[in-house]
Amino acid sequence: MKKTLLFIIFILGGVFYGSGQEKETYTLSVNISGLDSNKGTLIVGIYTNENDFLKNQFKSDVIKIKNNEAFVIFKNLAAGEYAVSFIHDENNNKKMDTNFFGIPKEKYGCSNNARGFMGPPKYVDAKFRLTENRTIEISI
Repeated sequence: MKKTLLFIIFILGGVFYGSGQEKETYTLSVNISGLDSNKGTLIVGIYTNENDFLKNQFKSDVIKIKNNEAFVIFKNLAAGEYAVSFIHDENNNKKMDTNFFGIPKEKYGCSNNARGFMGPPKYVDAKFRLTENRTIEISI
C-alpha cells in the first residue's frame, strides 16, 4: 500500500512539476507602412540570430497589401532576441529583384527601420527583445 501511495505521489508530482515548466509565449504584431503600391505581396520573415539574418527565416508569412500598408501577426514566440525583415514582392516571383549591381529593385525593410550602408541592413541594428506581447512599426 505504501509503495502504491508513493508511486501515485511521484506521478502527480511529476505532472504538476512538468506543467509548471511550460514556457510562456508571446505574440509579435508587425505593422508595415509607406509602400508605393498594393501590387503583389509582402514576404515577412523573423530571424533569431545574426548568422541566419536575411538568409534562413525562423518563421515567415506572405501577406496581402491594402491601402499601401500591411499587418501580420506571429504567435507562440518564446521570449528572446528577434529581428524582422520584409520584401515587397511586387511581381509575385517569391524573391527580391535586383539590378545588375545587386541593388534591390523592390522595396524592403527591417525592424527598428534598420538600413544598410553600401549593403544590406545588419542584424545588430534590426534586433530587439521580445519579453511581452508587442507591436512593431516598420515604415519605408
